[in-house]
Amino acid sequence: MPQDERRLGRRLEGARRVRKPAARAAVLAEIAAAVEEAELRLELRRASMPEIRYPEELPVSRRREVILEAIRDHQVVIVAGETGSGKTTQLPKICMELGRGVRGLIGHTQPRRIAARTVAQRVADELNTPLGETVGWKVRFTDQVGPNTMVKLMTDGILLAEIQHDRELRQYDTIIIDEAHERSLNIDFLLGYLAQLLPRRPDLKVIITSATIDPERFARHFRAPDGEEAPIVEVSGRTYPVEVRYRPLLEERPGAASDTDDDDDDDDGPAGRAEERDQITAIRDAVDELCAEGAGDILVFLSGEREIRDTADALTKHLAPGGRGGRPAGA
Repeated sequence: MPQDERRLGRRLEGARRVRKPAARAAVLAEIAAAVEEAELRLELRRASMPEIRYPEELPVSRRREVILEAIRDHQVVIVAGETGSGKTTQLPKICMELGRGVRGLIGHTQPRRIAARTVAQRVADELNTPLGETVGWKVRFTDQVGPNTMVKLMTDGILLAEIQHDRELRQYDTIIIDEAHERSLNIDFLLGYLAQLLPRRPDLKVIITSATIDPERFARHFRAPDGEEAPIVEVSGRTYPVEVRYRPLLEERPGAASDTDDDDDDDDGPAGRAEERDQITAIRDAVDELCAEGAGDILVFLSGEREIRDTADALTKHLAPGGRGGRPAGA
């Protein structure tokens, strides 16, 4: 592994400065034993590579051979794809198919902590391995990366912090910068640093994923010394059928006045005005309507923490008899 090569290289340089033959022989014997241990660890990692399968329904799976060839033949590859293409979860597996992740880690950055944890779990599930073994993740205050980990999910801030004590990122043989189009300060700093690091690390592969908005900018940034720009692999997105149901908060009562009626009509009787529901009641009615159509999950988007928690509490009380409830996901 790269860190073993660097460590053993330093020890070998130190052995050359030992003048006494007996002492030098002892040091060289220790180095030889350490090399054998490193080779054994490498073989064990190679043997522990899980079976890799790709979901056929994902667009990135249909472009797998093109991506494989691009990564194999170039040090930097730009993968441009829309949401739903599968690039985030499948690229680490494509790298593993090429043998990456054996001599070093496949580092995979995400802009947010929840994304790092979720993607790690998804990739681990698809590889049929427990989270924390072949696939690990690291965010602030949480580190689930073991000695057998091949794919390491993390925030871009974690990778940035590791540069402080590992200037050449020797623990990695591949780095995937996901969602680079967000162009946060962390991402921009990483892209600039990696462009300077690559000439010193010819063994390191870098994969940049981006939305389809201006991927050429990243290709130009990682231009090779001969002027060749990094290749761009386009991956289409996936669309899903969408059904729109209009459920207004105002419900017309039978016999209610129409919009063309005189505005001066002050009839407050039960048939004279539309009945106005509050938002929580309307959401509860919509949930009842969807639950009647079969089992499934419902995602409700609201504008603030107070609305999220009030609605979650109301749905929990409303659905409690059926063992279901609401849970705040973005408060």
